[in-house]
Order: sequence, then C-alpha cells, then structure tokens
Amino acid sequence: LCRGGLAERLCRLQNRERSAISFWRHQCISDDKIPSDKSGVLIVKILEIFEECTIQVAICQQLEQSPAALSPEDALINAEEPILKVLFTRETAAHLKSKPQDVIHIYPPWQKLLLQNTDVPVIMNTYFSQKVLHNEHSEAREKTYGLTKMLIRKNIISLAQTFRLDDLDDKLHQESSDNQVPCAPQTHNNDGSKQHPSALGAVNDSLLEMVESQGAVGWREVQVRVVIQRVYCLPAREGYRSHTQGNKPLCATPVTNTHPPNVRLCLLVQDAYGMFSEVQLQSLSSTDDIEQYCRRWEGKSCCLAGMKILQRTTRGRALGLFSLIDSLWPPVVPVKVPGQNQDSEMMTTNLPPPSFCYILTVQSGEMHVEVDEEEQISNLYQPPAVHGLKEILGIDGCNERCSFWAQVLYQRLQSKHSVPVDQREMLLFVTDSTLQNAVHEIPKVVAVSVTVSCVLSVEIIEALSAASQLVFFKDALWGNGRIICVERTVLLLQKPLLCSAAGADLSELTGPVRLDELDSTTQANSVCALRGTVVGVNESTAFSWPTCNRCGNGKLELCPRDRELLYCNQCSEVVTTPILKMQLEVFLSCPSRPQSTVKVKVWHEMTLFVLLTMLLFLQTYEVQSVLGKEVGLLNCYVHSVTTHPNCVALEEIALL
Repeated sequence: LCRGGLAERLCRLQNRERSAISFWRHQCISDDKIPSDKSGVLIVKILEIFEECTIQVAICQQLEQSPAALSPEDALINAEEPILKVLFTRETAAHLKSKPQDVIHIYPPWQKLLLQNTDVPVIMNTYFSQKVLHNEHSEAREKTYGLTKMLIRKNIISLAQTFRLDDLDDKLHQESSDNQVPCAPQTHNNDGSKQHPSALGAVNDSLLEMVESQGAVGWREVQVRVVIQRVYCLPAREGYRSHTQGNKPLCATPVTNTHPPNVRLCLLVQDAYGMFSEVQLQSLSSTDDIEQYCRRWEGKSCCLAGMKILQRTTRGRALGLFSLIDSLWPPVVPVKVPGQNQDSEMMTTNLPPPSFCYILTVQSGEMHVEVDEEEQISNLYQPPAVHGLKEILGIDGCNERCSFWAQVLYQRLQSKHSVPVDQREMLLFVTDSTLQNAVHEIPKVVAVSVTVSCVLSVEIIEALSAASQLVFFKDALWGNGRIICVERTVLLLQKPLLCSAAGADLSELTGPVRLDELDSTTQANSVCALRGTVVGVNESTAFSWPTCNRCGNGKLELCPRDRELLYCNQCSEVVTTPILKMQLEVFLSCPSRPQSTVKVKVWHEMTLFVLLTMLLFLQTYEVQSVLGKEVGLLNCYVHSVTTHPNCVALEEIALL
C-alpha cells in the first residue's frame, strides 16, 4: 500500500475497528453481564432473519426496555412498536447466533438509515451487539442451539437486478425455501449430507458476482459459466490446499504429494464480463494427459460448482499469471459491462486489463467441472497466436507471452554442480525457417531456457532425448533478449486444433541446418559452427577412461572376484573388452577471431577427436604431426567468452 494513501489509512482503520470489537466482546464475557450503561442502547426483538449479499438481515421490533423488566404480557409483540431492518455482518451474525424471538442489545455507535419510498428504517454499524439471556430456560436452550440445525432464507441478487438492467435473469431471483442453507454447525444425520436436487440448477455468468454472493467458503447453490482459455499443469508445490477453522480466514499451506509426477491440472477461465480466474483441479496421474486435456477442453464453455477461493492475487504478486492474462487481453469479442445496459452498442472492449484474479480450487469431494466437449468453440476463446522466431526476436516489450513452432537441435542442462540434476534449468537450442533464411545480424539458432517450474510431459522428455523434434511452444515468455519457458508454458509435439498464425512463415525446414559461425558477436551459452587451424594440444589435461562395451557405462569398477578385471553395475557382468574413451583440449587459430585464444574440448567419437587420433596414430603419437591441420566446420557449444585474457572456451557437440 502507498504510504499515507487512502488504502493504508482504511486498512489501519479496519484493524482498529476489529481490535475494538474483539476487546468489547472479551470484556462482556469476562464481566459475564450486559454493560450497565444503557444510554443510546437500541433494544430489538427479532421477528424474521434472511441473508442477502453475505449480510444477515433481521426484521426486528424495537422495544422500549429489556424483556427482563417486562411482565410476560408486556413481552408479547405489540403491533404499535416500530419495525426496523437491522443489518449484521457475517462475523457479527456468527457471534450472535441469533434466531427469531431473540432480544438483541445494540450499543452505540449504531446508525439509522432512512430510505426513500419505504417506511422501515435500516440499522447499520451493529458491531457492538449482544444477545440477552434473561432466564435459566433461555440459557439452557442456548447451549443446545449449537447442536441443532437452523435454516435461513438466502436471497441471491444478480448484478442485473442490482443495476436495474433490462435482461433480468429470473432463475437467479430465488427467494423460496428451496434455497435455504444452514447457518449453524449441523449434527450428523443422513439427510444433512444429501445435496438438494435444485442446488446446482441456477447458472450465473459472472465470477465476481459468485465470489461476492457465495463468499470464500465455497459455492454450493449455483454454478458459474465460463470459457476455458488455457489448460496447463503447475507443480504441486505451486498449488495450495485451504483449511478453515470456524470463522477464521482461509490460510494456505503447500500441497505435498509423494506420488509422481506431483503436478496439478489447472484451467485459466474467463467469464462473460471478461474477468479471469485460475482453477486448480486434481493432481494428474501422468503428465502425458495434459495434451489430451488441451485438445478436448480449450475453447469450450464449462460450468463450475463446488469451488472455494484459495487466494485473491494481484498483478504485483503473480507476474507470470498476469503476463498470460495480458496476452489474452483485450477480448476478441465485446464483453458485458457491470452496471450498464447490455445492448450491443453498450458492450465494449475498451476496458483496462484486469488488476486482480481469484485462484479457485475444488472442495474435497465436491468438485463439479462440467465441460461440454460436443459444443462448438466459444467466440470468447483466444487461441495462441503463433509467430516466427524472427518476429519474436524483434518484439520490444518485456515479459510478453509468445507461441511458436521450432525444431529442437540440441539440449543441455545448466552446469550448476551445487544444484541437483532434477532442479537445474535446461537449454533447448531451436531454429525455424524464419531464422535459417534470415540475413546477417539475425541468429540462425536461439536458446530457449526451460525453468524447473515449467512442467514437461514424459512424452516430450523422451522424444527430445531420442532425436530432433518439431515442438510447439505455447505461451513462452519473451523478455530481455531471452525466451523462457516458465510456469503455465506448455510444450506439445502435436499442433493444436486451433491457433492463429497471423501471417507468419511456418514452413518446415528443408535441407541441412546451419549454425552461426564463431565471430566477435558470439556469446556464452550459445552454439556455433567453428573452423580453424590446430595450433596446439593440451597434453596435461588429456585423460581417458574405460566404458562398458555393452551399455556404454563409464563408471566401471574392479571385479570383486578378480581384481584384474572390470565390472559393470548396470549390466551386472564382467567387462572383458572395454572401450577406451578419451578427452582432449585443442587450441585453434580462427580467422573469425584472430586475437582470441580458441580452446575446444573434444570427446571420443567427435569429428575433431577422430581426426586427431588418426593423425597421432599414423605419426606414432607425435603431437607435432597434427599442428597446422585445418578443421571445420565443427558444431560447438560456447562455455565462456572472456576479454582478459581474450579467450573462447568451446566444446564440440553432436546435434540431435
């Protein structure tokens, strides 16, 4: 909150108000009596109770004095006494646990509101209220009240009715007893657990209205109709489960899931008013399911019920979520505007982007997500806009979501030895026809960083480890000259059923892939093509190691039974004819970087290694025999580029 601003002052005022109410109630309980000061006290007797917009409304009769001082005859309802409409907040109502015929003392500073065209005054600011128990019978009845079930009428008021719009939805205007909900803890009985047949009958189209009318504890009576804009997975540690204790606010604790893959299916949905919400559903048994959910659900309408609010997040707290929301804004079709007539000329897309979003989750055992898979794609749905990589590199903005097709040429884990392998970022080096056909100053291959929070399916991981693949990157993040796959980014092997190409060149590659040659613009953590002349071999760092001739395992051990033989743990057999592998460091002179020392690490079976080994063998391992030999073009990964000393460290690699 801005220091000294209205929001900060309001927050302080609310905190002081809550403290004052808690202190006053604690003082009343400690004294075990009603405060003696009766000046300004409003005494009312409740005749009827119902709930509207989370506020408890009590139709009351004002009494001149407490019933304790009245005779039984005088305590009866007097038609001449004024009728009042008293408003209690949810917290105050839960504290009072009032019901018809109860007498309530309302202490200052209560306020009376006189409305036009009505004779019944409204009493507000009733935080300092206390129920009167004037005899032993009332106290005994009060003790048993917590174990009984009381139903109150709950009026659901639609936004259309509130703003007096023309298209009133009669289904939402329910004031019948069918829509009653318990206002106190229920005893265990067989009927209490059954859901009313009409409980899921009403369908709303506003997420915000549902939140305001149903509250944070959950939606039980009605459904809300939304459009599924995106389907993705989040790591379970990103999701939360909510716990409620009485009337305390929701607190969130991380989800721990001991079963792989420990990911949760999520939906980004949008309602008819343009408001977004993220719905966190059940954990998936396999990450491979995400592709079929994307294909079946995205763009379809669905009805949500049995939800509860996990969190209300804002742009500053969830940059990743709002970068995805911003990519879907403004809506492709006009949306409804709260408080305005819904004629076509009043529906506008000239609206500011959302500043907050509700994270919803399912209530235990009450999930109800009904997707009509046979229905046509909604007009509100925005498919991913597919761009060429060359176009993406030219985007000026930061934290922009982008989608593209690309050929994965090489993958590499970031070499942070202090970080476990399963928690390291992965680099995917990709290209497409727009880069391969580009002129100078446009790289032919770009690196895509895949963070740990980006959930990859087993199918994607296995496919990339086998061969070069054409992969669809959906909703990746572009900013500061990098493409990053973060949470809510989805990688697919199949092309989505719906996507907008926007005139981009998405033709597949024909012919061999070209890499940028090493030059003065080459940066670390990139790939390049290298040609040059051998000027030296670092014999001090050369080493060799034996590997299994069956599985290629490079960690052989001495055989326990015969210390002169090697043993492979993976094959569980003795290795009699191991394959010797070696590593060399070779210094090259490159015309593209004449002032730099170019150091290349070469491995067994690489092009340069085979060439050098052959020359060394023919010349009986004389290093002088390989000096001056020209090599290239070699595919290399750039480890580092330094200026003091002027050195480039590379490693020869094999593309997928």
